[in-house]
Amino acid sequence: MKILEHRALRGPNYYSRYPTIFMRLDIGELEQRPSDTVPGIVERLSELLPSLQEHRCSLGRPGGFLERLARGTWAGHVVEHVAIELQNLIGFSVGYGKTIDSYEAGVYNVVYRYRDEASGLAAGVEAVELVRRLFHGLETDVPAIIARLKAVRDAHMLGPSTAAIIAAAERRGIPFLRLSDDSSFLQLGHGHRQRRIQATVTCQTDLIGYSIADDKQWTKQLLGDAGIPVPRGEVCSCADDALEVARRLAYPLAVKPLIGNHGRGVSTNVEDDQALRDAFDIAARRHPSVIVEQYIKGEDHRLLVIDGQLMAAARRHPAHVIGDGLATLEALIARENADPRRGVGHENLLTQINMDEQSQRMIGQQCLTLESVIAKDEIVYLKPTANLSTGGTATDVTDDVHPEVRYTAERIARLIGLDIIGIDLLAETLSRPLEAQSAAVVEVNAGPGFRMHLSPTHGQGRDVGQPVIDMLFPDSDSDARIPIVAITGTNGKTTTVRLLSHLLRQAGRKVGMACTGTIEIDSHIIMRGDYSGPQAASIVLREPTVECAVLEVARGGIMRRGLGFDACDVGVLLNIASDHLGEHDLQTLDELARCKTVVIDAVRPGGTAVLNADDPRVLAAQEWARGDSILFTLNPDSRAIRQHVHEQGVAFTVHHDGLVMRQGRVEAEIIPVAEVPITFEGHARFNVANALAASAAAYALGLSLADIRLGLNTFHPTPGQNPGRTNLIEVDGLKVLIDYGHNVPALDALAELVSALPAERRIGVASAPGNRRDEDLVALGERLAGMLDVIVICETDPRGRPHGEAAGLLRDGAASRSGACRTEYIMDEQQAVDRAFAEASDGDLLVLLIDDVTGTLERLKERLKEPPKEPPKESIKARGTAPSGSPAEPQDASDLASRGDRPC
Repeated sequence: MKILEHRALRGPNYYSRYPTIFMRLDIGELEQRPSDTVPGIVERLSELLPSLQEHRCSLGRPGGFLERLARGTWAGHVVEHVAIELQNLIGFSVGYGKTIDSYEAGVYNVVYRYRDEASGLAAGVEAVELVRRLFHGLETDVPAIIARLKAVRDAHMLGPSTAAIIAAAERRGIPFLRLSDDSSFLQLGHGHRQRRIQATVTCQTDLIGYSIADDKQWTKQLLGDAGIPVPRGEVCSCADDALEVARRLAYPLAVKPLIGNHGRGVSTNVEDDQALRDAFDIAARRHPSVIVEQYIKGEDHRLLVIDGQLMAAARRHPAHVIGDGLATLEALIARENADPRRGVGHENLLTQINMDEQSQRMIGQQCLTLESVIAKDEIVYLKPTANLSTGGTATDVTDDVHPEVRYTAERIARLIGLDIIGIDLLAETLSRPLEAQSAAVVEVNAGPGFRMHLSPTHGQGRDVGQPVIDMLFPDSDSDARIPIVAITGTNGKTTTVRLLSHLLRQAGRKVGMACTGTIEIDSHIIMRGDYSGPQAASIVLREPTVECAVLEVARGGIMRRGLGFDACDVGVLLNIASDHLGEHDLQTLDELARCKTVVIDAVRPGGTAVLNADDPRVLAAQEWARGDSILFTLNPDSRAIRQHVHEQGVAFTVHHDGLVMRQGRVEAEIIPVAEVPITFEGHARFNVANALAASAAAYALGLSLADIRLGLNTFHPTPGQNPGRTNLIEVDGLKVLIDYGHNVPALDALAELVSALPAERRIGVASAPGNRRDEDLVALGERLAGMLDVIVICETDPRGRPHGEAAGLLRDGAASRSGACRTEYIMDEQQAVDRAFAEASDGDLLVLLIDDVTGTLERLKERLKEPPKEPPKESIKARGTAPSGSPAEPQDASDLASRGDRPC
């Protein structure tokens, strides 16, 4: 078997609303060997993975998959179930999967759910090898597979503290983004509502407070000055200084690095000069400045304060073993580490005990060696501090905390100035005030670990992730999201995205926009390129100033990675037409429609689906919508619209040459079509539809009809506001129409406008990406020939085809149409544009269906006799609204200098 493609679909996708792994798998010769032809396969697989008995598969009952296996199924289907179960065996609860035939014999699309992306991908690779060996009767070492997957899991999974916060966020419906693959740096929420955390350090954590907590001497001074009991001590830079301090303080002592964490370099109960020198050396390896202080006898306690409130308390014990009178110390340690609750790092409730230099020193202090037999019930401590990360244990004592101790802990948090703080307190008990016993605060911690409180060794676990979320997002009704609008379709996506963004900006919203061409944040271009996929969504949603995200969603992005978000507030589906068929196993318009409706399926409950009622496949997508539906149409009398409006649904349509909104018996006029510049007096019907779609989406987001009217009236088909999309420019007596029509439906729509523009001849430059089917490229050439008098064919992106093949198919299509159209063939796009200009004369119309809009605009500027200048204000309205009955006048070439959303 061979994996042809393997990737994570990180959001709602063609196969599922949830993140899934996609594997395109060629099962090779196993296509001829279904499972029922492999003797003993059910028994062998059940022996390898007994828990597969729980898989229901399509039969819907436990054991269903094994029944399918016995009856006969393909290797790809077995890979799906094995990949799912391997993830379950390393602690990720997943169950969803499906295996789908492709259009290629022996090749299957295998998809399955994942919780951790790296682990999900690794499980797929291991599953393929396991199934290959299974079908060929070879032995498989499942424990080794599990060990490898656990290593992947541990390298990528969130720690318990971060995971607890994320779990609380998910319960509130708050989305999160992992900002670094190998750390606990995460963003909760989107845009201007976001908050960031690094484990238990938050974006609200005070930097000065963090610095104080990191400096043990500073902490002691601050708390001591405030009357908080702390051990007396001094900072030393050499062992001789430490000995001098010891003489003043007297033994026993504690020795620790000035800056450090997790108990590293800490020695306690130091009782003589040699032990002090050894302890100093250990601490100095962590930090050159070392604290020597009184050793406070008492139980080790950790108090956790979040947002000024004590949330949990634990009594901790250092790593230790208890003798049985028979086993050696080494055997007792091995026995303790065999406890299934202990694991490496933070994978389990407890951590394995690692025998390091400090451990050796401690057992030496107790006059023991690893070979010593430990008396029955004798406790041997192996670490100087009680950190869980070094093998310690914890008992929850939250309910035992005395009110005065609680007040002291909360006061310490205020004095240090930390939103989340862990306080290390040595005391006989927490049930009495500190002044009534031997007690002292020995350390405070910024970014404290939560594991001991979440899953203590003994006692009740505390959900300490929830108060962090309540602190970061105090509005309990807020899910920290910003409105997201996702716009898809075959044609019109970019114009609708830009128009809707303009409507929102005109209404005062700070918009993050991503489309084919740019990513823009509040009208500022921050990236150029094709940003119609999930990466762009992630960039926009991470931007701290964005109040609303408007995202173009293309078919390729959906199939390659899924959506870049878990849900949207408004999903817009413009149209479904033949384009890119044959890619990603989308061979039919129905399959393409299912891909596009992922956007509608991702609409949140209470959100809105905006659908084109003129397209039957789009209208059928209503069944996938989770919220309300707003329909738009160029046919106000359609049956679907009448029924929708009658049922109090909202519709946007055209009536009496104006854009209107209808609901029930109410019809509200928005704006005359003639006053919407991008419609070219209604001759650009495709832009009338785009204007209706954008208006409907804006209305769903709460804009008033007055806001919508203003935005429609001030959005112009210029390179500044809608670059490369029906830009009509006049240069040296020529009219130049720049557009990105690269498929047959787009050309059919554009032809209406081209025929309406008066011209002596219509001369075009055109190309098409090579990833279209042969028949699509031929049909495109034929349409071009029907629309133009002269075509200069070029090639910009062969996309896997031999150089010149795509252009050749365009030329063949143009030649197949009878008529007077003349075809020329120049491979370079800018040379083709130059040739079209050379061919043209006054009164001609150039139709440039090009990729390099920026380069072409620069060339147009070079043709000007005068430098570009701003148009006079009095001419603005004239260009936006042509005399009734004729297309809008082309913009003057001087408008090429205009920028942003100013009318040009």
